[in-house]
Amino acid sequence: MAYDQTAARAVLDGALADGRTALTAPEAKALCDAYGIPAAGEGLATTEDEAVALAAGFGGPVALKIVSPDILHKTEAGGVLVGVEGAEAVRDGYRAILANARAHDAQARLTGVQVQQVVGGQEVIVGATTDPTFGKVVAFGLGGVLVEVLQDVTFRLAPLTAEQARGMLDDIAAAEVLRGARGAEPVDAEALAEVLRRVSDLVHDFPRISELDLNPVFATAAGAVAADVRVVLAEEEPAEPVRHSEQDVLRAMRRLMNPSSIAVIGASNEDGKIGNSVMKNLINGGYAGDIHPVNPKADEIMGRRAYRSIGEVPGDVDVAVFTVPAKFVAAALEECGAKNVAAAVLIPSGFAETGNVELQEEVVAVAREHGIRLLGPNIYGYYSTWHNLCATFCTPYDVRGGVALTSQSGGIGMAILGFSRTTRMGVSAIVGLGNKSDVDEDDLLTYFEQDDNTRCVAMHLEDLKDGRAFVEAAQRVTRRKPVVVLKAGRTALGARAASSHTGALAGDDKVYDDVLRQSGVIRAPGLNEMLEYARGVPLLPTPQGENVVIITGAGGSGVLLSDACVANDLRLMEVPDDLDAEFRRHIPPFGAAGNPIDITGGEPPSTYEATLRLGLRDPRIHSLVLGYWHTIVTPPMVFAELAARVAEEAREQGIDKPIVASLAGDTEVEKAAEYLFDHGIVAYPYTTEKPVAVLGAKYRWARAAGLLG
Repeated sequence: MAYDQTAARAVLDGALADGRTALTAPEAKALCDAYGIPAAGEGLATTEDEAVALAAGFGGPVALKIVSPDILHKTEAGGVLVGVEGAEAVRDGYRAILANARAHDAQARLTGVQVQQVVGGQEVIVGATTDPTFGKVVAFGLGGVLVEVLQDVTFRLAPLTAEQARGMLDDIAAAEVLRGARGAEPVDAEALAEVLRRVSDLVHDFPRISELDLNPVFATAAGAVAADVRVVLAEEEPAEPVRHSEQDVLRAMRRLMNPSSIAVIGASNEDGKIGNSVMKNLINGGYAGDIHPVNPKADEIMGRRAYRSIGEVPGDVDVAVFTVPAKFVAAALEECGAKNVAAAVLIPSGFAETGNVELQEEVVAVAREHGIRLLGPNIYGYYSTWHNLCATFCTPYDVRGGVALTSQSGGIGMAILGFSRTTRMGVSAIVGLGNKSDVDEDDLLTYFEQDDNTRCVAMHLEDLKDGRAFVEAAQRVTRRKPVVVLKAGRTALGARAASSHTGALAGDDKVYDDVLRQSGVIRAPGLNEMLEYARGVPLLPTPQGENVVIITGAGGSGVLLSDACVANDLRLMEVPDDLDAEFRRHIPPFGAAGNPIDITGGEPPSTYEATLRLGLRDPRIHSLVLGYWHTIVTPPMVFAELAARVAEEAREQGIDKPIVASLAGDTEVEKAAEYLFDHGIVAYPYTTEKPVAVLGAKYRWARAAGLLG
């Protein structure tokens, strides 16, 4: 069915012309009709006789609801009666509703009473709301107590594809109810998904719709019908965020991350000054491009000629690093504009983070006027290791690797640096984002997507400036490279004000959780997890299927590893009889085959080796989890060396499966775990949770990228 956008526009324009941001029930029904969203039969009664006639036409019990442009929450006003049947009951109900409405608000305009056909079925809620980060999102959940008390609801960005709409039905905890739990008849899933898709198209086509509720929708085997519709409009048309083309982003980001020349505005000879630290890091870090110190009070800084302004610097300048106080930034940025500088790195604080929003807006306006991209302000700077670039006042770092890391927080940035150094992970870049006045995560994702030195991206963020731009970039990047996100601020400090159930249910973190999953990123629950995922996920090969097998030397570890697999949505393989028999050939009679495969703790290295070889050789097994127990018979380094050797021999034969290991024992297992990590096996001492969590993260990415066989 084609949508009648003209009719929908007329409904919305009529309400706005009347100075209203809430539609009446008849207007909401007309809006649904225009988009083919099924709603229960209804009519508007302005007299008792009209109400009786409408009820008789529906031939059964009806619902009576007050219709008033001034009463949004009808139930709170005593303006709703359900299950009214018979002429006298309808008359009594009509009078009671009008009396309740007048008592609730004596000044309210009363249009009449809506007489609505009562329908039955499984109650669900379908809605849409305007999220401050992601814009229009669609919600789905079971109606009644489940959605309001248990918050069993899921969100997606609008507009939805048919596949996404269908997937929402399976994404709630109580999905089995819709499929016909305990012998009940399953609902028409396609009809329900179609309602979701049409709602998403409606709010996408008309951004002025701020919140929309179909609550409840009654779903049956024969279809889905909305019993109540609530629509709230925004006071103004939503503003579109500033967007740059992909080509423009890449052009600017390449000059930022691989500049030919850098000017340090506020460079200094004085130890302890930020301008001095940045100069030292650039020079001592081996940056091969031109470094131009800018300071009107100095002739020479650290052996280099100093310039009074950036305008005096000869030749082109790609990046200007600002180390001057905030109040001097705007004027110096004007000079950068005249110099055609591509990017400005604003280290100073004293902008929006301290309440000085006006100054930050002034700086952004200057940058936009001249086409300068801004990194920051209020940042520690950035590192681009493959270009020997250390543009920061913090600790220098030069260990090259394949992981790009970003953070909004300076403290988190330094934690990232310390972890990278301690674990020898190596990075392609570490970038501070601070206030994100301009350059943000989606700009950097666009760059890292095509950067051959970056194999994985990990991002700490407190918010997203343009959630949709981030999702679009992430969906592209995650098809090729894992993206790990640590979103701070999981705890809701209070429900935001909303005029609809959907709006109230759309707590910030729930929307973030669902939309980030939709974008294909791996969400980390904490800082250490983000860093361990960044370290381990790119190390593991992409699994070719879902079958995971645990081989352990300790029964207790096997149980914990099994629990961890379940917690990380990994599928423990049901080992077929022939494979079970093969494993039994290598383990003692008192061991246990199945899954986990318990070889017991007193076994020699040959048992570990034989079972690991079998696990790698059999194509039905897709990933291996090893549980090692420290014994004198098989010491930790003996285990580590044999596991690394067997895995490498398999790789030489074209067999490359994800292997993770948990090592329990004395302090010697720490060195053994490091050895395994260095040889492509993700291993941790003293924990069964961490290695499985990394494997689970790899699987989440592979599923989202469509790479699993």
